[in-house]
Amino acid sequence: GSSWNNCDFETNLCKVLPEFNLETGWIRRNGQSGMGPPYSDHNGNESAYFLSLSSEMQSSSAALRTNVFLPTDGEHLCQVRFHYWVSQMSGTLMVGLQKHSDDTVTNIWQVSGEGRNQWNVNTITINSTEKYEV
Repeated sequence: GSSWNNCDFETNLCKVLPEFNLETGWIRRNGQSGMGPPYSDHNGNESAYFLSLSSEMQSSSAALRTNVFLPTDGEHLCQVRFHYWVSQMSGTLMVGLQKHSDDTVTNIWQVSGEGRNQWNVNTITINSTEKYEV
């Protein structure tokens, strides 16, 4: 059966992301925080929370890492669906896959130029024969 872990950041991070383990640069905020756009979440809710990179981070990178997921097979697919907003002129958002037998992170999706200053949504299907993180 399908089981969805929904991550809305309203009270904390969520089950998928290790609790309050935000790497430097990521902040949990909403549209009323006075930090510039976006001024609401993807539903137009000004008080709903989302994760954002602080403006001091423009020249470097910051990662978000999930908990460990179990291997996928014919019955168990993994789909990661997320809403994102890209506003920096030079920013690139990447999704990587790290399998447990490998130290390297494989880039499986990225966006940089298109869809700026608006909420976009994307779904990634992940196949892995071993435990992995995203």
